[in-house]
Amino acid sequence: MKRQITLFAATILFSIAAFAQNARVQIIHNSADAAASVVDVWLDNTKILDSLQFREASPFINAPAGVSFDIRIKAAGSSDTINPVFLTSFNLPANDTFVVVANGILSTTGYSPAPAFGLDVFALGKEAATSSTVTEVLVYHGSTDAPTVDVFESSVPAGTIVNDISYGQFQGYLGLTTADYDLQIRNQNNSAIVAAYNAPLSTLTLGGEAIVVLASGFLNPAANSNGPAFGLYAALASGGPLVALPVDTIPTARVQAIHNSADLAAEYVDVYYNETLLLDNFQFRNASPFVDVQAGVDFELSIADSASSDTTTAIVKFTYNLQEDSTYILIANGIVSPTGYSPATPFNIDVFGSARETAVGGMMTTDVLVYHGATDAPAVDVNETSVPAGLIVDSITYSDYAGYLGLSTADYVLDINLNSNAALVGTYSAPLSTLGLGGQAITVLASGFVTPASNSNGPAFGLWVALSSGGALVPLSNITSLNEIDAALNSAINLYPNPSNGNVQLSFDNLDELPRQMDVIDLNGRVVREISVENQNTQTLNLQDLSRGTYLVRFIGNNGVAVKRIIIQ
Repeated sequence: MKRQITLFAATILFSIAAFAQNARVQIIHNSADAAASVVDVWLDNTKILDSLQFREASPFINAPAGVSFDIRIKAAGSSDTINPVFLTSFNLPANDTFVVVANGILSTTGYSPAPAFGLDVFALGKEAATSSTVTEVLVYHGSTDAPTVDVFESSVPAGTIVNDISYGQFQGYLGLTTADYDLQIRNQNNSAIVAAYNAPLSTLTLGGEAIVVLASGFLNPAANSNGPAFGLYAALASGGPLVALPVDTIPTARVQAIHNSADLAAEYVDVYYNETLLLDNFQFRNASPFVDVQAGVDFELSIADSASSDTTTAIVKFTYNLQEDSTYILIANGIVSPTGYSPATPFNIDVFGSARETAVGGMMTTDVLVYHGATDAPAVDVNETSVPAGLIVDSITYSDYAGYLGLSTADYVLDINLNSNAALVGTYSAPLSTLGLGGQAITVLASGFVTPASNSNGPAFGLWVALSSGGALVPLSNITSLNEIDAALNSAINLYPNPSNGNVQLSFDNLDELPRQMDVIDLNGRVVREISVENQNTQTLNLQDLSRGTYLVRFIGNNGVAVKRIIIQ
């Protein structure tokens, strides 16, 4: 009540004939220094604001124009103007309207940075909007430890509505249609969102109003005497406590990074998000877990040597802008070395924008994303031969993704065939059930070199699994590979019945093609039975003691290897 009477008296005082001319002034207290939490404001020898609190505004009041006068700030409860904590003089033009914001630090210690306490003046203030359907918004940067920022409107979206505003600056009025808006405080180059807020101009019925929106408080309260935290606040022309704008969530996307560059020079790398180290010593054939990354802003992803301390010597830099609530897989691949690799496909990051962290079909299914990441492998097909499901990936080329396969969680056998002539690159077990991958979404990568000798003797070709939880990639067991296949031996072998109850008949069309060794392998790549070779065209295999399931019978000859599959029922 006392303060209201003082304001009323001040309004009358400066409207009387003692002053031939007047200006209109609103004073807003935005100094977050605890030493200035409540102050008195004196105009010459008259107290015009009694116990003005931090984040409080006066209404617009009359002040003398065309003459010099002093403004003094004193601690609350003052009775005179002696020894003010702050003193400044004004000479205001007549009939103009001013917004005055008190800001900065009075204390000598406890605040970092500590810009001096002062009054920032905007000389083209407004008390009302020109239309009842419009809200005039004056923006002021009053956070002492916040950098230069942009304000981005994301709901219309109107885009950047305030550009490069620094501490102590006003940006002229924005004439906004009275609606509810979403605001993001972004860094100066729009690569990161500092904070997000709702500006509910319509909900707050601010049509026809002129308001001041202030950045207020500290981004880092711990470095500022645990003072009030950063926020956006609105000062109404009618004065009173500032109105806090509601905090909004910062939009995010989910991202997993997978290192699949088989170049030895990139075996370990550092990954930076903008200038922040995201993954330290990130190793080939490793994956990060899925993490939240800000969406809707351009950010820079840099790949640097593992001994790096910043991005200045980055091997490559990529710029991305991710969609809110989307999920991405980013696979690093290709060659950074100038020599020693053929072909030397340039290093790149391949992005898949519809990634999954769990299986869509529930706990009895596994969603499998297939990626071709072998630089020296041509287009290939993937055939499933144990169900048999047949062709499941058709003609996938280097750096391509094949969309998710929704598979029943079981153990499978995969043939990788050259697309051009159906030659077998390799046979792999994919024991989804044995590995307990029910309900999971995984990425299966072709990784390494088909011809290591042409690629600095780098890691050999294989299929590897990236789990959504991240970590080292899981190798799929290589039953046989292109360099081992003996086509003549393979065609000379017959194995029946299949499926079988365990009594399996084996016949050879040509005694000259008899193998010198035979064994039975499960889908985890383990040899579960070694079989003696009989020097005759037919032979009976007793596999009745094996558990039901799919097995591979491997025949090792003088010129290579053949593999046949048998299902034990």
